Amino acid sequence: MNQQIELSVVMPCLNEAETLATCIRKAKKCFAENNIVGEVVIADNGSSDGSQGIARAEGAIVVVVLEKGYGSALWSGFQKAQGKYIIMGDSDDSYDFGDLRKFIDKLRDGYDLVMGNRFKGGIKKGAMPFLHRYLGNPVLSFIGKLFFKIKIGDFHCGLRGFTREAIMGMGLTTTGMEFASEIVVKASLLNLKITEVPTILSKDGRTGAPHLNTWTDGWRHLRFLLMYSPRWLFLYPGLFCIIIGFCFSVAIMIKPLAIFNAVLDVHTLLYACGVILVGYQFVSFFFITKVFTTTNGLLPKSDSFDNMFKFFNLEKGLYLGLFLVIMGVILSFFAVQGWAKQNFGNLEPTKVFRIIIPAVLFLVLGVQTVLNSFFLSILGLKNELKK
Repeated sequence: MNQQIELSVVMPCLNEAETLATCIRKAKKCFAENNIVGEVVIADNGSSDGSQGIARAEGAIVVVVLEKGYGSALWSGFQKAQGKYIIMGDSDDSYDFGDLRKFIDKLRDGYDLVMGNRFKGGIKKGAMPFLHRYLGNPVLSFIGKLFFKIKIGDFHCGLRGFTREAIMGMGLTTTGMEFASEIVVKASLLNLKITEVPTILSKDGRTGAPHLNTWTDGWRHLRFLLMYSPRWLFLYPGLFCIIIGFCFSVAIMIKPLAIFNAVLDVHTLLYACGVILVGYQFVSFFFITKVFTTTNGLLPKSDSFDNMFKFFNLEKGLYLGLFLVIMGVILSFFAVQGWAKQNFGNLEPTKVFRIIIPAVLFLVLGVQTVLNSFFLSILGLKNELKK
């Protein structure tokens, strides 16, 4: 029976009695008109309005999902689905389940994920709130494309299709609305074939309030994108801080820096070195996060990950940390020498701080490098044991 079903249409459901039957009928009509052997799976997340009975009466398969959340409902529906291809979509009649042929054609052509694009297909009047249409979706889609190099225009379209093999191999873990983002991100990280087709978004057919919470769910999507892109969350901001701090530090160490009517001296040097330390922490967290997420299967392993361990091993980290500590000691020695020439009396702060502040910076960076090297090696033990 499993091999005979080509398409499973999975709809999450939470009190959708007003529109559920219409959605199921449209999907079944699409099956009949296109000679598709298909099934409709309703992942019910605790409806109390008779939705489950309506779904069974329409011949759909009902999966009762106890764990709350959009992602929990869909994942349970995917597991129950028997089709070679799966198409997911909301059961509020905002998507046209009678127009699924374009998705099926792309899946048959070998694509692993086929996204709907509402901005290309058309958004009917009142179908999408102003903030979602002109701020939320464009911004989050831009961030998704920037972080993960995904060439799709509508990152959060709820109507999308994929092969059963692809969706089951993604290792999906989220339970809320960010589940939609996770599917796209994981597909990109696993180098799956992704495309998009235009789809029309209609006004929600229900009379009640929508399940989507603009700010809470928007933040969940953004948080997910940041957490799954340690480069943009940690590495790039860290490198930016290090470069800015280094440039100011070198300039002020040579002589006070005059900008317009302001003279930047040792006080600014202290802040600049602080910016370098902050940047170093960001970069350190990038490596720590990369190792942790990869060794624990949260992110797929890549060649760059293996090369990182070949280049940044414990010994090289210790050598670098030792070098930085020695530089700090040498600068401290020169500072003490200058102090000795003054018979260990009062010193001119602007001169001595140009040596002391970089000395402390090197000492702190050296110790942190040694500690981080040991910590990264401990995190990477799991990776080493697998070799």
